[in-house]
Amino acid sequence: MDPKLQDSQNPDSKPPSKTQSDLPVIPFTSITLSLPKFIPTHFISPPTISPNLPKIPATLKIPTQIASIFNLSLSSTAVPVTKSLLKSTVSANPLSNPLSLNPRRPSDPSNAAALRRVSVVWFRNDLRVQDNESLTSANNESISVLPVYCFDPNEFGNSSSGFDKTGSNRASFLIESVSDLRKNLQAKGSDLIVRIGKPETVLAELVKEVGAEAVYMHREVSNDEIKGEQKIETVLKDEGVEVKYFWGSTLFHIEDLPFKLEEMPTNYGGFREKVKGVKVRNTIQILDQFKGLPSGGNLEPGEIPSLADLGLNPTANMTQVKPVINGPLIGGETEALNRLKKFATECQAQPPKESNRWK
Repeated sequence: MDPKLQDSQNPDSKPPSKTQSDLPVIPFTSITLSLPKFIPTHFISPPTISPNLPKIPATLKIPTQIASIFNLSLSSTAVPVTKSLLKSTVSANPLSNPLSLNPRRPSDPSNAAALRRVSVVWFRNDLRVQDNESLTSANNESISVLPVYCFDPNEFGNSSSGFDKTGSNRASFLIESVSDLRKNLQAKGSDLIVRIGKPETVLAELVKEVGAEAVYMHREVSNDEIKGEQKIETVLKDEGVEVKYFWGSTLFHIEDLPFKLEEMPTNYGGFREKVKGVKVRNTIQILDQFKGLPSGGNLEPGEIPSLADLGLNPTANMTQVKPVINGPLIGGETEALNRLKKFATECQAQPPKESNRWK
């Protein structure tokens, strides 16, 4: 059709101006809606296009002001909204935010981006830095680590029968062991936080203060200790903190036994026969350097208590101490290793004895 004839038939029609082909800028004051990252194109009404206009390209550019806020991407396929799209992962103060119950596990301990920010290691009966799986794992999987020991008041005082739950000699050995543990941690760039109180209360307070994401500990088997673990799990679960257990109380690892625990032989001879082919796991090598304590919070390491602080008489039962042939027993990993090395040296110096016991 002749353009002139078309104009005469429709005198009101005008050629489209340049400004009409541009997208209008949408004014706004604030946006309070949380939109998904992708929106299907069928939600957007297409503009009316004159046949005389040039073909609109497939890609539609959105003004910078809008794109930066909506973060829209035009696609013909709808993408489902997931929690990862709606939950912010940026925080001005990460330690004050609620923590994930299941933090991502690192595929490579050297990759700091996948590590936990802060982890707590709760020492119980594993007062050592060597061959300590919970301590080593926490250092490999965390940016900073907070080692903690609690003197639980429930373990001291009198029992229901009127006897001391922990005597002066045993308490002295424990105090020496904790002191040695602190020295060994300090020698490798860490420290030991010592508190007197119920572990479930102490750990909950420390976790909040440093923003810890996980607590590492070795499992125990006695009734009272298992009840304590259950209390701690309940408290830390409410804080969104993961509890990671490890096993380190027996020569053979519990997961390596060739039978179920309920099928445990009732005598040592039967047990020895069943574990003949089981290998003892290698010891866990100590790290050259431990991760430092978490920054911020101004945590006080805490004083290691005396016998009097624990409600015990320093002079009680001292007259009942039996003389030790090789000197007094001193608590701590350092003294234990010295005794072990001495024992091994003495055994190597003795001629082998004929025995069919282990054959």
